Amino acid sequence: MTNFNQLKFGAERRMPYHEPMPDRAERRQRIAFFGGSFDPPHLGHIGIARAAQTALDLDTVLFAPVGIQPLKPHGSTASYEDRVAMTELAIKGVPEFAICLVDAPNQNGVPNYTIDTLLRLRKQFPSAALFTLMGADSLLNLPHWHRGADVPFLAPLIVASRPGEHLADLATIWPAGLSIHEDTKAAQGVAEGSLRTFTLRNAAGASTEFYLLPGIEIEISATEVRQQVSAALDRLCAGHELLPDAVCHYIAAHGLYR
Repeated sequence: MTNFNQLKFGAERRMPYHEPMPDRAERRQRIAFFGGSFDPPHLGHIGIARAAQTALDLDTVLFAPVGIQPLKPHGSTASYEDRVAMTELAIKGVPEFAICLVDAPNQNGVPNYTIDTLLRLRKQFPSAALFTLMGADSLLNLPHWHRGADVPFLAPLIVASRPGEHLADLATIWPAGLSIHEDTKAAQGVAEGSLRTFTLRNAAGASTEFYLLPGIEIEISATEVRQQVSAALDRLCAGHELLPDAVCHYIAAHGLYR
């Protein structure tokens, strides 16, 4: 396996955290951190990122494959290097998307905690408006995250609902001490299927915004993708509907998910 630090973006070495950001000096940068296994990155990930980027006028969505997820003790199926390479291929050519290495594996083997990642990103981009993008399944696990109640106050959450994920009763899914409120007057003017904005408060009285992207009807899971890949590796790239073509070819060429 090639040493990860020796891999390059074309003629450029990888930046430690991200690719160069677009220069928009006329306004504050709007950046969303999109972490996950990306094992493999699929069209559902791309759809969620595009919906969030459009709805919230984001300058950049940082796709950040995670080294070790605390809630997945058995780890990812593909290596971190392979997941980064596949994610690069999946987002190639989309100027608003960038690869991010801030969640690379820790040398001491400690899992990657989102709270620590966001603290590093806030130091790196002190003047940017930073958000955290996630799917509904991740939101439902937020009470089990390390310092999960603090995460929304470092970078407001943008949550994309998925088929089968019921988030109608948002008041019941938060870590202890958090409460949520939607402005009923504003909500009356929101069309069905549009972005919804809430106010999230903690016990200390701090508040932050919470954004819900409803109706993201992209019924794809990484587990399903891996199962299909394993069952049909030889014909993987023949009209596959779940993965970008470049990711299909990478998986086949490197014999992943057998």
